[in-house]
Amino acid sequence: MSNSADSPEDGSESGSGADRRGRFRPVRVLTVGVFALAGLIFFTSFNTAKGTDIRTDASLLKLSDLIQERSRENGERSDANAALRDQVESLAERDDGRTKAQDDALAALEQNAGTQKLTGEALTVTLNDAPPDATAKLPGYPEPQPDYLVIHQQDLQAVVNALWQGGAEGIKVMDQRLISTSAVRCVGNTLILQGRVYSPPYKITAIGDPEKLQQALSASEAIQNYMVYVDVYGLGWKVEENGTVTLPGYSGTVDLHYAEPVE
Repeated sequence: MSNSADSPEDGSESGSGADRRGRFRPVRVLTVGVFALAGLIFFTSFNTAKGTDIRTDASLLKLSDLIQERSRENGERSDANAALRDQVESLAERDDGRTKAQDDALAALEQNAGTQKLTGEALTVTLNDAPPDATAKLPGYPEPQPDYLVIHQQDLQAVVNALWQGGAEGIKVMDQRLISTSAVRCVGNTLILQGRVYSPPYKITAIGDPEKLQQALSASEAIQNYMVYVDVYGLGWKVEENGTVTLPGYSGTVDLHYAEPVE
C-alpha cells in the first residue's frame, strides 16, 4: 500500500500506533480469511483425493481390458454362429432335392471358399517382437528405434502372401482360417483379425507342399528385408514343418460389407 494511505487526510502527522493498527485491521482480517479458506480447500481436496483414487477405481476399465473383453465376446459369437450354421446345413440336407453331383459341386465350392475343415501337410511360421533392450548385433547398423523391435502389419502380410504364392491350399493365422475377404491388420503392437485381437508371438500355419512353401518364403523380398532385422536386432523368426494337421473352417459371416455413397 502507498505511503499516502498512512497519512491523515488533513495533512497532520500520523496518528498513534493504536490508530494505525485499527485502520489496517479489516485488511489483515480479510487476508487471514483468504489464506484460511485456501487452506481448507486444499485440506478437503487432499482428503478427497486420498479417499477416491481414480487410477484404482474398479469401475474404470483400462482400454486394453475393454479391447480384450470385446475380442472374447466376438470369439464367442463367432463360435455360436458356426454352430448355428452347422445346424441349418444339417436340416437343409434332409430333403433338399439335390443330386449327388450337385452335392459334390457344392462341397468343392465350400472347400475353396475356406468354410470347411482342411487336412494336409503343414508348415508354421512364427513371428515375435525383439527383446525391449535389444541392441545392434552387427557393426555398421544404428542402435534400434522402437519401431525396429516390433512386428508390423507388413511383416505378417509378407508371410501370408508368400505362402499363397507357394501354393498354400489354406492358411490359418493364430486360431482363425483366412478366406478371400480376410484382412490382416495391426493396431499398435496387436493384431486385429476378423473382430478379434491377438498379441505376439504370431503363428501362421499353411497347408501345402512344405518344400514349395519354404522356397516361396526364401524368395520373398519383403521377408528378406525382415530377416535383416532378425539378424541385427533379434526379431523372432521360426519355421517348422508340422506333418499332417487340420485347419478349421472359417466360422464368421460371409456377407460382404462395403461402403455406399451418401445421398
